[in-house]
Amino acid sequence: MLDLTCKTPLRVTHSIFRAMASGTQHSGEQQIQPQRLQIYSAANTGVSPFWRDKYEREAKRHWDVFYKRHQDRFFKDRHYLDKEWGNYFSGAEKMVILEVGCGAGNTIFPLITSYPDAFVYACDFSPRAIELVKTHKDFKESQVKAFTSDLTVDDLSKEIPPFSVDIVTMIFVLSAVSPEKMHLVLQNIRKVLKPNGHVLFRDYATGDLAQERFSGKDQKISDNFYVRGDGTRAYYFSNEFLTNLFKENGFDVEEHDVYCKQVENRSRELVMNRRWVHAVFRNSGSSNASSEPKDNYKANGLVNDSAVDLSEGVAFDMFGISPSSDNEIIEINPGDWKFKIRVLSKEYQHTCKSTGLMLWESARLMASVLAENPSIVTGKRVLELGCGCGGICSMIAATSADLVVATDGDALALDLLAKNLESNLSPSFLTKLIPKRLEWGNKEHIEAVKEMNKQDRGFDVIIGTDVTYVPEAMLPLFATAKELIAEEEQEQEAALILCHIFRRVDEPSLVSAAAQFGFKLADRWPTTSRSNLSETIISNWFLGNGLQEHLPSTALNILLFRKDAY
Repeated sequence: MLDLTCKTPLRVTHSIFRAMASGTQHSGEQQIQPQRLQIYSAANTGVSPFWRDKYEREAKRHWDVFYKRHQDRFFKDRHYLDKEWGNYFSGAEKMVILEVGCGAGNTIFPLITSYPDAFVYACDFSPRAIELVKTHKDFKESQVKAFTSDLTVDDLSKEIPPFSVDIVTMIFVLSAVSPEKMHLVLQNIRKVLKPNGHVLFRDYATGDLAQERFSGKDQKISDNFYVRGDGTRAYYFSNEFLTNLFKENGFDVEEHDVYCKQVENRSRELVMNRRWVHAVFRNSGSSNASSEPKDNYKANGLVNDSAVDLSEGVAFDMFGISPSSDNEIIEINPGDWKFKIRVLSKEYQHTCKSTGLMLWESARLMASVLAENPSIVTGKRVLELGCGCGGICSMIAATSADLVVATDGDALALDLLAKNLESNLSPSFLTKLIPKRLEWGNKEHIEAVKEMNKQDRGFDVIIGTDVTYVPEAMLPLFATAKELIAEEEQEQEAALILCHIFRRVDEPSLVSAAAQFGFKLADRWPTTSRSNLSETIISNWFLGNGLQEHLPSTALNILLFRKDAY
């Protein structure tokens, strides 16, 4: 799970870099070997206890934000109800129906259209969802009573007369509840359901493509229970778990089908194997039910006419994949410049593994430093390591440098970077700024970056913002910088500038790793009483411009390294 206070750890084989480090003491025969860095942790450790509890506490807020964003467009109106369950609705006048987790009313309004004499109680624990129901053009208080309720806590019998409901519809709702609290929902429903009343149930089944997508991410809360990118949660029901859950809480199983259907999204070139449970449970009127479920598996060819609830494009939301529409634009004003940068929306950042889709405070500070001190890069060849999707340091540098190469190891970040560059820079600056894929330690990537520099004498300035976040990254970072930094010149020395908040790597460890690849610490900011450095370059960057008074974070640090002379 992504902790917003730090970046996701890298995993890298250390033996190669130990060899490279020892090679710095000799004649330079040791070369960087091809090494593909795994940007994300290989082990899916799942959601931490802290985040698991936080998702539980804030479930109502996440669903409220969900309905604010999607309104009534997420689920299709369920006009299939009469076809699928018509025998349960017919033959009773003045039928009373309870729609649990009514959302925006995608079940309610098709029902009252088909059965105008029915009365529907509609509840959801999102106040915004209830507001959507009440403002629907077909809402009538004579037909629908809509109210906010958390069925794991709130007593339904306070809103609905006991044993008065004929049918309860639960369509893609129980999956949003923590499995350890699902029994509370069913017990609550039984208080208002008539003896022999029915629960019409549809929800996600194990093996659904969404669950398969989640299995490759650190989004698992518990067995078959996952958090989506927007903070809402989804449980995927196995046959055994679902039937036992209802039977143990006083229901007989009358129907139990598992549907599987291929859904094709031609615009995105996706074919999705969707699996869902379609079931009917009867209130047995006793504490234990003894009937065996009637299980069926309905494969693709048998349910081609079965409706799918999810609206177009919804797979991206269900799978935790964020399309471009899930970006947000933030305005950055370094110096006299104004940039509008598209980044991943905050609601998705907590589960997204790509740290490069966000804008970090160190990038804001370094961009401001460059804006106020253009001489740092004027007329020079500049390389940015780990630029992310914002690339704001590279954009500032491109206004005065001869060449800027903005690199990142994440293809998604580079795709978004290209859009940000195009929307913020004029063509004259774009010709000097080249985005490039670079995984630290990858020889092919390093050689490709070298080819960008036609003079083939390395980069005069290398910048990295918040790239020192885990110990495993330090050796490949400095090994890569060693290969790409310019050799010593008489007129000026090349510089490696790192701006960051110290997290899992402290300064002594960072300086020690740098020394293994021939870098010496020349200056630091803020300065300390123990400083024995001969240069005071960085402090001059903050003189007379008010930068220090407007820091995005007082925990930020800047380190400047030079190539050590052997």
